[in-house]
Amino acid sequence: MAGEETSKLNIHPMEQFIVKPLFGGDTIHWYTPTNVTLWMGIAVLVMIALLVLGTSRRSIIPSRLQSVGEMLYGFIHNMVEEVTGHDGIKYFPYVMTLFMFVVLANLLGLIPMAFATTSHFAVTATLAMLVFLSVTILGFAKQGIGFLGMFWVSSAPLVLRPVLALIEIISYFVRPLSHSIRLGGNVMAGHAVIKVFAGFAGALGVASVVPILSIAAIYGLELLVAVVQAYVFTILTCVYLRDAVGGAHH
Repeated sequence: MAGEETSKLNIHPMEQFIVKPLFGGDTIHWYTPTNVTLWMGIAVLVMIALLVLGTSRRSIIPSRLQSVGEMLYGFIHNMVEEVTGHDGIKYFPYVMTLFMFVVLANLLGLIPMAFATTSHFAVTATLAMLVFLSVTILGFAKQGIGFLGMFWVSSAPLVLRPVLALIEIISYFVRPLSHSIRLGGNVMAGHAVIKVFAGFAGALGVASVVPILSIAAIYGLELLVAVVQAYVFTILTCVYLRDAVGGAHH
């Protein structure tokens, strides 16, 4: 009996994050279609369906899809304008695409048997590096060598400025790391906790009411986390864009 109970509680919460080829085999090359590729593709298709097909027949009385698309469009547009200012509006399509991909990938990952692509740091780090490189290139293109002025805290006492400049430089280059870990870590942790409680529910049988109720509560919390983390990722992108298009304000 002890051995049977142990086998029932043999929970492996990290198995759900294993990258697997879609067409069998164990070898994964850079061109191999995997479960990550599949669910990232699904997120892109859902984005197209919502923002392109859903708004293709625009009318004064909008359909449900058109209403959702317009609401998201207005929400992100206002965010970009408020955070980056008028000069940042031209980069709205980039920010909108980032938000839609992250929020849809987060939400799709909560579907049973789906794969949470944003739980992988390879995905979130790639997104964060794209933001980092885009902002850096844009900053030098818009401001030239003056972009480096954001590292010089002119309002601080002169003796402290070199130290603060070093801290600013380190924090700038840490941005991609914090940007990616914040998103990937939160998504991974939530899915792992749900898997653990699901394992307890399966092992306890008729006494699994408490784990099931816990799963329902955590699942509701994860829906909120999926949206909030997409918002945080996007608003940080806007803050970084502001440094590039608006200059440093110390």
